[in-house]
Amino acid sequence: MQWKQLLSAKRWGYEAREMNDQIDARSEFQRDYDRLIFSSPFRRLQNKTQVFPLPGSVFVHNRLTHSLEVASVGRSLGRLFYMMTKKNNPNIDIEVPFLQEVGNIVSAACLSHDLGNPAFGHSGEAAISSYFTDGAGLHFKEQVTEAQWADLTHFEGNANALRILTHPFNGKDDKGFALTYTSLAAIVKYPCRAIDGHVKGNHHRKKYGFFEGEKPIFDKIAIELGLKTDPENPDGYLRHPLVYLVEAADDICYNIIDLEDAHHLRILSYSEVEALLLPLCGDANLRERLDGLADEGSRVSLLRAKAINTLIHGCAKVFTDHQAQLLAGTFQSSLMDALDQPLVDQMKRIEKLSIKRIYNAPNVVQIEIAGFKVMNALLGEFLPAYLKTNKTKFDEKVVAMIPEQFHAASDDVYSKIRSVLDFVSGMTDVYAVDLYRKIQGITIPSLD
Repeated sequence: MQWKQLLSAKRWGYEAREMNDQIDARSEFQRDYDRLIFSSPFRRLQNKTQVFPLPGSVFVHNRLTHSLEVASVGRSLGRLFYMMTKKNNPNIDIEVPFLQEVGNIVSAACLSHDLGNPAFGHSGEAAISSYFTDGAGLHFKEQVTEAQWADLTHFEGNANALRILTHPFNGKDDKGFALTYTSLAAIVKYPCRAIDGHVKGNHHRKKYGFFEGEKPIFDKIAIELGLKTDPENPDGYLRHPLVYLVEAADDICYNIIDLEDAHHLRILSYSEVEALLLPLCGDANLRERLDGLADEGSRVSLLRAKAINTLIHGCAKVFTDHQAQLLAGTFQSSLMDALDQPLVDQMKRIEKLSIKRIYNAPNVVQIEIAGFKVMNALLGEFLPAYLKTNKTKFDEKVVAMIPEQFHAASDDVYSKIRSVLDFVSGMTDVYAVDLYRKIQGITIPSLD
């Protein structure tokens, strides 16, 4: 793979458009970022769970604040990579003009990386999948292809993000968000279908990155950008190199900032957080600065900032040093796992404690259980009603609640199921719970 081909300003749906020479305040990739910032799917992330339930008396991160922070880290990673590369090759701007835009590209991709995640965090994905594997949706198995069934039984937010950005929803722009090809490719962590994914030891197929319906779309993107076909999977591809920076930005943020949220919620003490973050900070004068702060929250914020700075510089250096492997598609680990061993060991300690104390905290588990109940109930109402040929009056009422934009353009079973999943997965936590209560008769809608 070559940077000059991998970095393309060609825009989805506007492939024939010629680049103009007019002066503009924004580059094509900055336009991508702005389109996402002002979009409805992005705004809805403010009411989607990151880890801890929301809202609460103490502010914690939601999907929107997480995505903004990941985008900030991603921009720094991309910018550092460009500066390191330019230092080694002063002529790089002539050879690859768009390399200076890598920070903007990665930032836009980071902004959209969680766009397809349903309500209730990762438990929402599991709830949707379980409806088909263990619930009432199991009877649809004989009505779809094997590859389509793999989509349904392994709902994947990352693949759903690509669909949201490119699918021609009814009444919406038939070009989707019309993002650049490179920004779209940079969000697809595992560029293969569900039926080809979930392969242990293969960094390109750990999960999957596009649904059956979006395979032709990603094929077109991959061919345009010169992505290499996966030698072990002719129907899939090797990652776009910038995916590694997007992945690193996400890994850095959630690993470090979940500790900060846990401290705010008094799940972890200050001394526990300091013991975990201080070894990542690499600042000999930090102890004196910490001792000068009386407020524990301020100390945690300082530790968080220093730790993130260390990880950003480390990951950017790994990415720069391993450019040849990344472009060849032979780099088989995350950037975080390729850091200096002391940093890797400390991050594993953070991960181990986070699983034990944070991700299994009572209020986190409670919302996961609630998410299962709510998502399964919503699918149980909307899917059968929407797919029935001879609808009852009740079915017609239920279908009437699905906005027109989500109605399937095709009459096949898979397209109809996908349309209902578009509707349900796009709901915020608050809306999903409210709708669940109403259709279950727990609360009666107000006439106001």
